[in-house]
Amino acid sequence: MAERSLRGTNLSTVSHESDDGVTLSERQMTKYECPQGHVVELPFSVEADVPAIWECRCGAEAKLVDGPEPERKPVKPQRTHWDMLLERRSIPELEELLEERLTLLRASRGVKPRRKRSA
Repeated sequence: MAERSLRGTNLSTVSHESDDGVTLSERQMTKYECPQGHVVELPFSVEADVPAIWECRCGAEAKLVDGPEPERKPVKPQRTHWDMLLERRSIPELEELLEERLTLLRASRGVKPRRKRSA
């Protein structure tokens, strides 16, 4: 019987709290414009720190109208796997490791080892 009484009662979507005695803080409307011309209007509390950038619905960065210029953080160049490998090993070490691995691979396939070239 208990299972049947819970069916169809939107327990997850309906709030059982009342709004009695709740006072909302003062609001201010802020406008953001993106480079594609979209305007986003959002309400913020007057006590809140309003961000200088907001993500527009198109995915671009919308800037606060009549607001300060947003501060940009310095961006590090992206490191590749090769860059990280070169931090740990030098080119001569890598060549030596490659030759060792090729020798092992050739030995497992039954191929005779190559002679080293004279430089």
